[in-house]
Amino acid sequence: IADAYQKGIRGFDVQLALEAMRSGALRNEPGLQAYRTKGFISSEDQSESVSKTLEYAYDDACIASFASALRGIPSMNARSAALLDSIEERFRGRSTSYENLYDPNTGFFRARRNGGFVAGFDPFEVNFNFTEANAWQYSLFAPQDVDRLIELHGDEAGLEAHLDQLFTAKSKTSGREQADITGLIGQYAHGNEPSHHMAYLYNRVDKPEKTRIMVK
Repeated sequence: IADAYQKGIRGFDVQLALEAMRSGALRNEPGLQAYRTKGFISSEDQSESVSKTLEYAYDDACIASFASALRGIPSMNARSAALLDSIEERFRGRSTSYENLYDPNTGFFRARRNGGFVAGFDPFEVNFNFTEANAWQYSLFAPQDVDRLIELHGDEAGLEAHLDQLFTAKSKTSGREQADITGLIGQYAHGNEPSHHMAYLYNRVDKPEKTRIMVK
């Protein structure tokens, strides 16, 4: 919805759409309850906890961006503008929740359990902490906050090094068999959505020539 609006597709009730987005993000279900209260979903709260935490954070950024964009509508009255400000602030804050699963010692987003990280970490392993993927394929899933992602990796050189390792890593995975992990270039999986933005991140570290090579 947020993407469509930014591209000029606006023949719909935007206030109803925003309410639907907000209601979905506030619904009462175990994973979202944990996400709202702790800032992340732990592996004991729900399966696929890492993927869900990262994707909820992205969704929250979309809600915040949509609310911000609606402030520009001339027909919005003062009360509506105040509500939009409140929604944007709330969901913009939640959109940084992905950081709570980042492990600076490994450079990956990892599953947590009882407050700490789950032991025995293998970024190649396909397990129930991720949705149809492994830690490599979700390792850069914060497309709403790439500047911060660069900081988490130390600097632009650090993110570039992670990308280089991603695309040159062995293509074999461990753990569960997963049919969606296809089209592998290193651990980039062209057959699954969490990888699709990765090649373009080289542009954000001033290495567009590497984006051109990988996209080709």
